Amino acid sequence: MTRLDDPELVAREYADEKRLRRRASAYTGTGTAIDARDAIVAAVAAAAPSTVLEVGCGWGALSQMIAGATGARVTATDLSPRMVELAREAGIAAELADVQALPFGDATFDVAVAAWMLYHVPDRERAVAELARVLKPGGRLVASTNSQLHLHELRELVGSGPSTIAFSRESGGELLARHFTRVEREDINGVLLFVDRAEVQEYVLASISMSPFAANLPAEIDEPFTARRANSIFVAEKAAA
Repeated sequence: MTRLDDPELVAREYADEKRLRRRASAYTGTGTAIDARDAIVAAVAAAAPSTVLEVGCGWGALSQMIAGATGARVTATDLSPRMVELAREAGIAAELADVQALPFGDATFDVAVAAWMLYHVPDRERAVAELARVLKPGGRLVASTNSQLHLHELRELVGSGPSTIAFSRESGGELLARHFTRVEREDINGVLLFVDRAEVQEYVLASISMSPFAANLPAEIDEPFTARRANSIFVAEKAAA
């Protein structure tokens, strides 16, 4: 069983961006008409923030979108030196940091964003507590993730077994509710379209949990192949002073 919160695995996977860019198509509109990042940006903008923190920023695309939509000062962090490098090249103020021990003072940011990354964190309780700590009273955390049924048909096709995601649509709200006074969830459902078997294989090989089972991909499959897409956006509010 692949543990998505294994620090050594995460370090290997995010040492460069190649496989990550392919995996990102499951929520950024490539292969589907819906870009789940738009819902994240809308949730951030609704808080009219002056300061925003994004943890696990990747190459900085979401931070760019947030800065452009809100005019806020965006600070980004990631555990991967390569991702920090890419985010800085994109014009984002990015630094190397662990969400489990954020190098910022209490009540520093109006909004924090954790996009498809909390399931990679070994101590999620501590990470969410840290995010709540650096938010100002009345601040907002916007955290995105997937359902345990996300890409279920693809998993069945290669026999990789059920999702091992630990911070999911199904479980995330309970964790966030222990640190925030109000938690809401928006679900984004649809399908991810793969034109042919070669495209399915490309995606499976880029997947952290499915790539070990790539050899199980049948020689012939239905073309085009579709798998369910099930993303969720949590909006968690910190108590006001």
